[in-house]
Amino acid sequence: MLKMKKILLCLLVGASFISQSCINDNEDPVAVTPTDGAVFSPNVGGAAQPNQVWFDLGTNTEVLTNRTNWDLALYAGTSFKVVLNSSIMMAAGKIPNATNIDLVKQADVTALMEQVQVANFNPANVTYIDDVNGNFPSGYTAIEEVKPTESENAIYLVNMGKEIFKGTIANGSVATGGDSRGWMKVQVVRSGDSYKVKYAELNDATHKELTIPKNPAYNYNFISLKKNTEVLVQPEKKKWDICFTVFTNTIAGAGSYIYADFVISNNLGGVGAYEVRITAPASGVEAFNNFKASDIDQSKFMYNDQRIIGANWRNPVGANGLEVYGDRFYIIKDAEGYYFKLRFTRLTSASGERGRPQFEYKPL
Repeated sequence: MLKMKKILLCLLVGASFISQSCINDNEDPVAVTPTDGAVFSPNVGGAAQPNQVWFDLGTNTEVLTNRTNWDLALYAGTSFKVVLNSSIMMAAGKIPNATNIDLVKQADVTALMEQVQVANFNPANVTYIDDVNGNFPSGYTAIEEVKPTESENAIYLVNMGKEIFKGTIANGSVATGGDSRGWMKVQVVRSGDSYKVKYAELNDATHKELTIPKNPAYNYNFISLKKNTEVLVQPEKKKWDICFTVFTNTIAGAGSYIYADFVISNNLGGVGAYEVRITAPASGVEAFNNFKASDIDQSKFMYNDQRIIGANWRNPVGANGLEVYGDRFYIIKDAEGYYFKLRFTRLTSASGERGRPQFEYKPL
């Protein structure tokens, strides 16, 4: 009997060891991408391109934001940085010698209004927009980093940009902006670990205020000065990878310029990307299909520029009309560390309407 008990005890110990070994093996499983990829048509909304489309590659999901739903993005990290809504051509310039927001009148900023513009082919206007690389919080912002001492924070003239165009748009064309959204005077200060935004119409003798605590689950807290409220725009910082949007970019020697069909990456959330170009006579589609994980070049990933895809994927003035470049595709490392290959398959709808793109992506 004693011998039998020893045998049973050994079996139990062995079984426990095997069971524990299995548990340890499964505590750190190999990461498996939660999607097989897809062919996707983001809902940009047509030729006026009213929507920003925030897309998560890992879950094949999109979140839509009307471009005019927000005005300022308040960085939710350790720094205090304010970013303008470049999709609607916003700009901001410091009002000289202004110390009291309630005393500023339109007559005081008439000359400055001529300068604080986007896409007027003045090379100097880049001063009034944010770093187009999106390399925040270190990148330049038109509204300077918010200082701890309230009186050291300037009052800004803010060009509120353009409304979504509401008229008829010729087939194959785009309209990136409609009527002017007007002007505001704005001062942003700190309130503990929160932002306090003071703002008003130019001739108002009193101002409104919004106090916004930082939410570290997101890249930014977004506010609408027009609606006097905080608004939800981007998904959480690890839950989107690329965004289709109208975008204020720069052209060397010409200053700021507005682009349709633009794609930015979530570099602030850790997304990296690079472009693969294929030389003739090789086929871009064949190269895309054959590209595998072992072909990834880690040295090429860019994490400090949101414009790696940008407008580089399409040609709006091609000899044969609008076209998607067939000689390139993109490698993306998403916010969660998964790798994907992505190529664009369409710029317009079947009838030729802009703002109806399509892309294909697959995990690596």
